[in-house]
Amino acid sequence: MTAYGAYPYYPEWENKSAANLWRVADEVIQGVNVRRFGMYLPNNPSSFMPRILFELSFMLSLMRTLFYFRRFDVVMVYCPVMGSVAYAAARKLFYREPTWLNVQDIPADAAAATGISRNRFTKAIGAYAQSLLFNRADVWSTIAPKMVERISALRRRNQPVHFVPNFLNQSMEQAIASHPLKVVRPAGNPLKLLYAGNIGKKQGLFEFCQRLVKSDVNFTFNIHGDGGEAHTVRDWVASQADPRFQFGAFLDEREFVASLLEADVFVITEKPGVGASFIPSKLIPCIATGTPIACVCDAQGPLGQEVNRYNLGINVEWSEYDRLMPWMREMSGYLERFTALQRNALDRAEAYARTPIIDRVERELQCLISAKA
Repeated sequence: MTAYGAYPYYPEWENKSAANLWRVADEVIQGVNVRRFGMYLPNNPSSFMPRILFELSFMLSLMRTLFYFRRFDVVMVYCPVMGSVAYAAARKLFYREPTWLNVQDIPADAAAATGISRNRFTKAIGAYAQSLLFNRADVWSTIAPKMVERISALRRRNQPVHFVPNFLNQSMEQAIASHPLKVVRPAGNPLKLLYAGNIGKKQGLFEFCQRLVKSDVNFTFNIHGDGGEAHTVRDWVASQADPRFQFGAFLDEREFVASLLEADVFVITEKPGVGASFIPSKLIPCIATGTPIACVCDAQGPLGQEVNRYNLGINVEWSEYDRLMPWMREMSGYLERFTALQRNALDRAEAYARTPIIDRVERELQCLISAKA
């Protein structure tokens, strides 16, 4: 197996390896041959032109491998980086390899919803390019039922679309297993809220903080993250000097698990209108630790459906934000209800178990290879 990918840069949008980004670097990670390629890293990834340059630079960096003249049995390309999808489409043209597209994020939808694509022309071009490139792949998959519905509408050749959720990776599984479960532990007073992860435009975390600060509920809110809009939240927390709000650095896996186990409620926010473009991967370790979720997002989006269908916490839309405050008060004073949410989270986490998902992917890959033989 060979993996082509970028040097580590996310979510800080910084070169975390100190490597020369225009050199190709090879390494072996747990038996997998990894080849890393550089790209332009924008100072403001939330702006349209810097984001386009980022995508184009990664595509061009990958295109060098077309001249390696090496054919693979199957190519599996992961999106949201459209540059990698464009590269896979080029490989398909040159080498006719069976191609599986795994959609982690629907870029054109997300760009339109968050304002990265600001006018009708750029939205139309983005949607056209996305459809054109997606349809080069023979098999599609994505990570939430609602996203299956959305990308199915983009097909031109009736390609199969599989629901293949992400899973808890092995090192995080081990980190969680090294701690005792917190189920039946009552919520604190103050209620301990945690946000940890990427802070970009589509999260809307800054807007959430501006509302939460007005609450008279007894809470603390620890924020750990980085990303294109992290500076806005960081500066706001500093300017407020409100002891309920604390901003810290992006957490590594073990720190993330420890923070989840310490927290009473995990907060996930999505801007209204993001729709079915993505579902946050941090949902999985959150429920694997038995942590109830407070999500502010569209009820019909992938995250809202997940939280509501499996009763993992509370989902409120931005227009009904005031429903969140009574729920927070209830969590601090109602042990039976809080414990039920903890158990629901652990039960749902079984659906994201690593081995069954990998086994299914392996079976589907074998079918794809056999069909194209």
